Amino acid sequence: MKVLLLKDPKDKDSGPDPYIKELGSYSLEATLIPVLSFEFTSLDSLFEKLSHPECYGGLVFTSPRALEAIKICLKEKSKKEAWSKSLKQMWNIKPTYVVGKATASLVEEIGLIPQGEKAGNAEKLAEYICSREKPNSSALLFPCGALKREVLPTVLREKGIPLESLTVYQTTQHPDLQESLSSYFSQQGIPASVAFFSPSGVKFCLQHIQKLSGDLINQVKFAAIGPSTAEALQGAGIAVSCTAGSPTPQDLAAAIHTALHPHNC
Repeated sequence: MKVLLLKDPKDKDSGPDPYIKELGSYSLEATLIPVLSFEFTSLDSLFEKLSHPECYGGLVFTSPRALEAIKICLKEKSKKEAWSKSLKQMWNIKPTYVVGKATASLVEEIGLIPQGEKAGNAEKLAEYICSREKPNSSALLFPCGALKREVLPTVLREKGIPLESLTVYQTTQHPDLQESLSSYFSQQGIPASVAFFSPSGVKFCLQHIQKLSGDLINQVKFAAIGPSTAEALQGAGIAVSCTAGSPTPQDLAAAIHTALHPHNC
């Protein structure tokens, strides 16, 4: 059975994509189609803020892209030296809150220690932060995307925990998306399941998939990586067959397998 994954492939250097590998263990044939392109912005402002850890109570990351923005900053020799010599150590005295393993591993790559990675989504991370931070303390710095959801900022604001958001990337549709989807459907047919990895993915892909599937759309099992993506699908009138228990290849693969083989469970 075929599964279409609407996400970027993992870096080629780091071996096979873990989602394809996990689905393969259930004898499911998965294909990746990149959905999003990212344009990084305000990088000078980002590094300026990172240069003043004394002004903040810690860091918050809910997306791997925000870490990519920092890594772009650190490609510059002088900034890399400043980070290695003192800034990294100064930030490590403070908490670095993250959602998910992918974001946590990128935090570790820049030399910081992640906390809260098991939260799995912004709602649970917000609860975790509220359990550890005092109201009216120094603001947490939150590098984020232009399309960030307001859940985390709203929860922290209600609890009196200051958060300073800085938009460091814009999300746009991948230039090859329509062509890639058309090619997949013409060559592979309609997949048994389609997995979405973000509300943006729903926004950019769903109409194309509905058009390409035609009357057979009801046969497709729609999967979501997490609750916000599931909400976006439901908001577009799509019945969600399964949502991963946490945003990992293992949980998504297990959820899709169960959705496709309900009588075996």
